[in-house]
Amino acid sequence: MIRVLIADDEPMIRKGVGSVLSTDPEIDVVAEAADGHDAVELVRRHRPAVAVLDIRMPGMNGIEAAAEIRRTVPETGVVMLTTFGEDDYILQALGGGAAGFLIKSGEPEELIAGVRAVADGAAYLSPKVAARVVAHLSATGAGALAGRRTAARERVRALTGRERDVLAFLGSGLSNGQIARRLHVVEGTVKAHVSSILARLGVDNRAAAAVVAHEAGIVAPAEPPPER
Repeated sequence: MIRVLIADDEPMIRKGVGSVLSTDPEIDVVAEAADGHDAVELVRRHRPAVAVLDIRMPGMNGIEAAAEIRRTVPETGVVMLTTFGEDDYILQALGGGAAGFLIKSGEPEELIAGVRAVADGAAYLSPKVAARVVAHLSATGAGALAGRRTAARERVRALTGRERDVLAFLGSGLSNGQIARRLHVVEGTVKAHVSSILARLGVDNRAAAAVVAHEAGIVAPAEPPPER
């Protein structure tokens, strides 16, 4: 059972997220919070596998709460809920160690997939969030975008062929176990590759590595190719 905490200052959003997650029999919403302070305290008390946090809340916002959760209860993965126009907050949350990013107006299936992925130790970037992060990082103008893509490809070039394969799957939100099955290797090998990738790219977490994969244009399909 995947134990989940939901934090949002809007009761309707909390109830809506909870209703969507309750459709999955393997997900159990164990607590709800209306602000970041309560979210941190409830995470310490309930030790959920995943905390779903609104990126903007009164008092302690989602970014600050995510950083505190990662510091004090590192076994709890953090999924951030965001809306369009909050690109700067998303970038701050990446630095704070959040592992998942979802648009509030996204499909219900994405919410479940994101919670499941983060519970399994993976990073999950909603395709819409990934596109906006890459666009925002590219600042303005085609020249800036091309420059970021070129820089990302240069960073990826420093990886081994196998590490590039693993990074491509990281970009599509696959867990270590899923990557291991796709590449026909043991999970421990994938874990070692991920550690090396983070070090070589100079990033702190899987979500930030996923952004590099998107910038470099090497994201692998999330679903295996159909058998012929």
